[in-house]
Amino acid sequence: MMAAMADLVVAIHAAYIAFVVVGFIAIIVGGPLGWRWVRNFALRVAHLIAIALVLAESIAGLACPLTTLENALRARAGQPGYATSFLGYWLDRLIFYAAPGWVFVALYAGFTIAVAATFWLVPPKRVSRVNSLSSRNHRRFPVCSLALLLPVFLMVARCS
Repeated sequence: MMAAMADLVVAIHAAYIAFVVVGFIAIIVGGPLGWRWVRNFALRVAHLIAIALVLAESIAGLACPLTTLENALRARAGQPGYATSFLGYWLDRLIFYAAPGWVFVALYAGFTIAVAATFWLVPPKRVSRVNSLSSRNHRRFPVCSLALLLPVFLMVARCS
């Protein structure tokens, strides 16, 4: 049970990374293509906060709480740190890399700056309360757009 919970934590960790990386790509690609959802102010702020938290943890020298939780669950399951199941093994290989700490700080800082720059490159739009009530017929978030970007995310994550 604890091993399965650890695998779930790894999946959540991968989803968090996907939100940051694929979100950035979607903003850059979707802005010029006219995807309105990439200009959603709340989404953009949440996206910036997500990478800023990673940068803050890295600068402070703190371990990621998801990694800490996963290792604790694995220890309770009698497993060594990181996954031994199929799902956990492959997700771990996808998102964890060995490098000096300063490399990650530099990467996270650069990526945070790039995400912040999207506020200028593809400015988000605030929707007024009146407009949001009358815009219910607008197209919903195109999930297929992210599905098309998944292979790009996998290549970027594996090559970095």
